[in-house]
Amino acid sequence: MLFVFYEKSFDKFHTKNIYRLSEVQKFPGMVASQKVALSMYPMGPSLKNDYPAVKNFTRVKWSNKYQLANQSKRVFLPQVLFTDSAFLSIFSFQLLKGDRKTALEKPNSIIITQQTALKLFGNKDPMGKTVMHYGSDTVSFAVTGVLADVPQNSQLQFDGLLSLSSIHESWMDSWSGNWLNTYVELAPGTDIKVLENKMPAFLKKYMPNNDSWKLYELFFTPISEVHASTTDVGLDYLNYQKFDKQSTNLFSVIALVVLVIACVNFMNLTTARSIERSKEVGIRKSIGAHRTQLACQFLGETAMLSLIALVLALVIVKLCLPYVNRLSQRNLELSLFSNPALLVGLVLLTVVVGLIAGLYPAVFLSSFQPVKVLKGAVSLRSSKSGLRNILVVGQFSSAVFLMITTVFVIKQLKFMQKRDPGFSREQIITIPLNDVAKKKYDQLKQDLLSNSLINGVTGSQDVLGSHLDQGGVGYKPENGPVRVLTSTRLIVDKDFLNLYNIKLTAGSNFSTGENGYGREYIINEELAKELLKDEPKKKLQSLIGRQFGFDSLGVITGIAKNFNFNSMHHKVETMFMFNVKAWGYSQMSVKISPGRTKEALAFIKSKWANTIPDYPFEYQFVEDHFSEVYRADNQVSQVIGILAGLAIFISSLGLLGLASYSAEKRIKEIGVRKVLGASVNNIVFLISGHFLKLIILANIIAWPLAWLAMHKWLNNFAYRITIDLSVFASVAIVSIVVALFTISFQSVKAAIVNPVKSLRTE
Repeated sequence: MLFVFYEKSFDKFHTKNIYRLSEVQKFPGMVASQKVALSMYPMGPSLKNDYPAVKNFTRVKWSNKYQLANQSKRVFLPQVLFTDSAFLSIFSFQLLKGDRKTALEKPNSIIITQQTALKLFGNKDPMGKTVMHYGSDTVSFAVTGVLADVPQNSQLQFDGLLSLSSIHESWMDSWSGNWLNTYVELAPGTDIKVLENKMPAFLKKYMPNNDSWKLYELFFTPISEVHASTTDVGLDYLNYQKFDKQSTNLFSVIALVVLVIACVNFMNLTTARSIERSKEVGIRKSIGAHRTQLACQFLGETAMLSLIALVLALVIVKLCLPYVNRLSQRNLELSLFSNPALLVGLVLLTVVVGLIAGLYPAVFLSSFQPVKVLKGAVSLRSSKSGLRNILVVGQFSSAVFLMITTVFVIKQLKFMQKRDPGFSREQIITIPLNDVAKKKYDQLKQDLLSNSLINGVTGSQDVLGSHLDQGGVGYKPENGPVRVLTSTRLIVDKDFLNLYNIKLTAGSNFSTGENGYGREYIINEELAKELLKDEPKKKLQSLIGRQFGFDSLGVITGIAKNFNFNSMHHKVETMFMFNVKAWGYSQMSVKISPGRTKEALAFIKSKWANTIPDYPFEYQFVEDHFSEVYRADNQVSQVIGILAGLAIFISSLGLLGLASYSAEKRIKEIGVRKVLGASVNNIVFLISGHFLKLIILANIIAWPLAWLAMHKWLNNFAYRITIDLSVFASVAIVSIVVALFTISFQSVKAAIVNPVKSLRTE
């Protein structure tokens, strides 16, 4: 629950009514419309001018690995944001020095965080000082403010804020590019649906040409919901630790189920052993105790047990927290004493849970009649046994349900990770290229290929597995005018297909000479089908040589087999690749010789240091990148697996207690049966048979529920496993074996007791 509370705390510290503006893009040629977190530069000010409900706006452009220097001290900040002067008037980040309203008004102004100030200036006051940025251009910034370090539960993470006016150019004012995020402050009580219904007219006003406004829809998301409610939104670069709220809610439900199972165990065992306290109840009632007093005593005992359990639970949580943090990649803390409200709330919740769990046993125990109890005439009515049976079936149904869903979740994730994506990922690292490194690309590539440790080098606009850019492109059919459509695009080096082992179904790879530079396009099969949708009888090969691209000189030279350049959550979309190095490779891919990884990395690092000495060498294996793509899925599967194991463990403990009590209460019957010739196996079956029927019934109830849940969940994936009945059967066998093992321990113990001893005792 620490994880759940952490996730639900995201961006709750902001006090203004903030919304993020996002788009739905519906371009021609797209497999489906897509939601993106990006917006256009002029949208923010235009919204404020046109609609009184929009009180303020701020735009945010990010830059990673941003270099800043103070004389000889040079640091690379993980992320800085270029933003409007209203940023700190809208967001509630703590400003330690400077003016919230004016700190970013002037161009070349910067607000740095405490950590950044410490890195650049040590313990000196940074206010008014100048820092330099060395990149493709040298730029100076004046420090106009110092912020407290950004909280971990903020979707916006940054090490500095720079004035957006510092990078303004005339092309930015165009209503055609989506390259930043826009946040607006709305007046209290604004009906967001009414405002969104006005957006088509807003777009039509500012995008009147060629009905291009019809290709977009605008929608607003409350800032407190952006972190957890936008998993269907792409190009969401400013959403730290983005995590689906459905998964968070699922964790809460499963935790509640486990807690209910524990409460059921307590109720079952307490009522089952109630006869042991019946004489105490009879004596106390006979000397004047009221039923209410007895019930309060039993409830008090339960509450005390709950508080003891709380102390033990806190110790276990403290011990397990490092593992949980590694699994969740969060920095969760159990800081109860620094948060008195949380401590008090936890104690109260524990007492309430204890009282709820103990209410029925308290009422039941206090209901015994003293005359019957003292005569030894009290016994548990069959209705109580019936209730216990229902509770046992309920808790084991929950445990079996969790076991089945866990198996399917793990199978689906393994299926996605092991399924052939259509390209090679083994022994390939990617190296991010900044503006300086881009200019040294050819030299670095040549240096790396000079060593046998390196099997290949190529460049690309982005890394496969990321959400690639989309853009408009023209295609001229054999007979007809040029058709403009939108597709995923990727700028690549001519060696890209060879290095990643991407196969062609028709045509040829990029030519090695300069003649085809910028004029050759390789499309995937999905885009080929889209281009031929009006010519269904034509084969894909017929597209080779046809006019395609950004001008009349471009042609289709090859058709690549479909490959999953996104995660397996999504179907393969239309895509084209082209070779225009001048537009910039932001990533270099290097294929390393197998078995010599350590040597190869050392060699690459040395060549980087020789070629680009002022910038640190960073790399990532493509396999690790795809592990990050499926990180949230893996986290969900592991957490569900742990909770499912906990549920079956607690259920088994309850079953062990009931089996122990059942054997104890039937000790005389067992003794008589043994005297009459019953074997140990007969006695074990006698005790185990009843519980075995309950476990089978629990499986019968859990199966259809698990099937429905998995059918719905698997529909979220473009590529998915089938629901295999063997999983249900396997889980049923495991649950029965676990139950039998648990019960048999007590059954065998009771069956091997000397009948003479048990009958004499009775």
